[in-house]
Amino acid sequence: MKRTGVIRDIDKGARGEVIRVEVTEYKGATYLNLRVWYTDKDGELKPTQKGIAIGPELYDQVKDAFLEAEDWIKD
Repeated sequence: MKRTGVIRDIDKGARGEVIRVEVTEYKGATYLNLRVWYTDKDGELKPTQKGIAIGPELYDQVKDAFLEAEDWIKD
């Protein structure tokens, strides 16, 4: 059985929003899920529709794109 769960919440610095990075399972498949969550009036984090779920077949391509983007940003 694969591990699932929250890896990290990254503070967006706006209105109590965070980018949640987590590994989730849906219909038997495992995904890397990056989604914006917001803080509701009761102080609880709730997911928005803003985000993406990346299947394992795309993970290496997305990781390589992030590494390439890092090179662009640091120049």
